[in-house]
Amino acid sequence: MSETRWTPGRADLDLLWASAVEVAGGRMLGWRTTHLDMQPSGATTVAAHVDVEWADGGQSTETLGATDSRHASAALRMSDGVREIGVWRFPHDPALPGLAAACDAKRMGSLVERLGLGDGQVSLRVRAYRPCRRAVVEVRTGRTSLFVKVLRPHKVEDLHRLHRAAEGTRVPQSLGWTGDGLLVLAGLPGRSLRQLLLSGETVKLDPARIVDVLHSLPAALAERPARPGWGEQAGHYADVVAAVLPEAGPSARAIADAVVPSGEPPVAVHGDFYESQLLVRDGEISGLLDIDTAGAGDRYDDPACLLGHLAVLAQVRPDRAAVIEAFASDCLREFGRHLDTDLLRTRVAAVVLSLATGSHRVQEPNWRTEVARRLDLARRWLTGGHLLAA
Repeated sequence: MSETRWTPGRADLDLLWASAVEVAGGRMLGWRTTHLDMQPSGATTVAAHVDVEWADGGQSTETLGATDSRHASAALRMSDGVREIGVWRFPHDPALPGLAAACDAKRMGSLVERLGLGDGQVSLRVRAYRPCRRAVVEVRTGRTSLFVKVLRPHKVEDLHRLHRAAEGTRVPQSLGWTGDGLLVLAGLPGRSLRQLLLSGETVKLDPARIVDVLHSLPAALAERPARPGWGEQAGHYADVVAAVLPEAGPSARAIADAVVPSGEPPVAVHGDFYESQLLVRDGEISGLLDIDTAGAGDRYDDPACLLGHLAVLAQVRPDRAAVIEAFASDCLREFGRHLDTDLLRTRVAAVVLSLATGSHRVQEPNWRTEVARRLDLARRWLTGGHLLAA
């Protein structure tokens, strides 16, 4: 690990958040990390919910972020004499200049009016936030819901064009974009497959429908620049594991080394295909979300991504593990009709490896144990010891 990388400990963050709150005119009461991303050869980004008491006696919980990334040039700069860090308060993310507008009900109400979709009365809900990378804000009107995706500005026009190119499929329609990085997407009916799997209801979805969705991806996506597949990225994720838990590095690298390429020509792929991206209605797939990563790729990667996420979800939610694993077994059986199952398993292992540090990213108290459990899960996919009934 580089001696120059920022690896903030609890004492460092305690001082950082307290100082940032003091600059803003408040007093920190407490904090808890919600996001920690430490790239092996890149920047460190961290976010936390911080409880604050203000000068007037009022209290609130704020989301603060900090990074040593170049994307924080517009943020408040703080230094300990050795390192300079950019710090901000949500929604003023320096890499996402459109986020503040997306979180402003008045501005989103005006946007809805301009689109002819309501009278300007809206309610907002932040559905996702990845500091310095992206966010999604749901905008509800009296008659519909829109989803405003917040991106780094240089990426938004390309994603708008990608959605337009995918019109006629299950991908949300793009209603337009702004120069500060907002992409406005129409809402789609249905609930996510993840919600269904965790709901206690019977999941009435034939995995063959999932295969149909993958086969229906526009061929034009394969003309986009090729994205590295799970096999190509396995080494990177092994390095991520080694960076956060050095003693697990050898095991992670052994998993990465076991992942083999398919050797097949690239096809159109979604690129981040898992249960939260699929909307289901009346037993049919009604929507496919988040095509930001779509492009040319390996046809094994999307099925592997879904299976890997389902395997981890079953670990995270043992109360629903039987239902999740039964559905995953059905999917593996269906995917095996189109793909080499042994090769697919290695790709699933790579996906699980990519998720191994998820508990560290949100700073769960037992994250070390969870990293070890994820690596064990990846090894069982490699050896055929998982979902043998398939």
